[in-house]
Amino acid sequence: MGTISAKKLHTFLGHNDSIYTLEELDDHRFISAGGDGMVVLWDLKSPDEGEVIVKVSGSVYALTYDSDSGYLYVGQNNDGIHKIDLKAKKEVGSIHLGEYQVFDLKIVDDQIWTGLSNGEVIVLNKDLEIVRRIKYANDRIRSFDQFNDKVAIAASDNLTRIVDVHSMEVDHSLKGHTNSVFSSKYHPTGKYLISVGRDAHVKVWDTQVDYVLRESIAAHLYTVNDIIFRPDGRYFVTGSIDKSIKLWDAHNFKLLKVLDKHRHAGHGNSVNKLLWMNYRDLLVTCSDDRSISVWEIKFAE
Repeated sequence: MGTISAKKLHTFLGHNDSIYTLEELDDHRFISAGGDGMVVLWDLKSPDEGEVIVKVSGSVYALTYDSDSGYLYVGQNNDGIHKIDLKAKKEVGSIHLGEYQVFDLKIVDDQIWTGLSNGEVIVLNKDLEIVRRIKYANDRIRSFDQFNDKVAIAASDNLTRIVDVHSMEVDHSLKGHTNSVFSSKYHPTGKYLISVGRDAHVKVWDTQVDYVLRESIAAHLYTVNDIIFRPDGRYFVTGSIDKSIKLWDAHNFKLLKVLDKHRHAGHGNSVNKLLWMNYRDLLVTCSDDRSISVWEIKFAE
């Protein structure tokens, strides 16, 4: 593991509660949100104080940004979706979806897929009108990831469902986790899918061979909250409730480095969300410790 160096460049502070989600705006700016309801804009080129865009009255687990229009969509627990004009810093639309937690939002083929705690996926147009709603599970829909005409839907019934974008029918139900699946992400080439969750395992599914399970790795001590690939697809990162961040080889799935509080001044609590930014190839992580860390990772390539 000595061929990789990792340095924490910045710590962003300002949130008053756990930070649950991060959303990239462009190569150097991103948004954070969490338990305090604050939606904050940060700039890696000017790592000073963040700019509060709006504040909502409940926790926020989910954000998605529409780069075409410049609108940010915010999922507020037990209230629904808010459409935010980032330049004007104000809400320009909203929809109430019932007393449910909103765990993920993703723009898929110019529509907004919404994952709810009752197992429903609600598809909205960008004016926040309901286009379609389907109940896939009897438990929480945790995350979405798209590759071409397929969307991987991770859920708390231990399954990842592979759904056709157009028909929204389930092509595959991936069984392998023994507890909630928190995140499922396609490799940038689409050649495989990785899922992670409460059983602390990394599962590698071969998309080229009917989504057969290729690897099952005991990756962390506790729940793995998120996974993200480096944009070039050579490496991936996992973040866990065990407070650690782990870097992996995306070819042979070997562990390369562990970032933790003791050795690298890492997070002091659960690591909830990850971003790998194009700007200087920096990794951004957020935590229940109310902080955002910015990491410079140098690989021996």
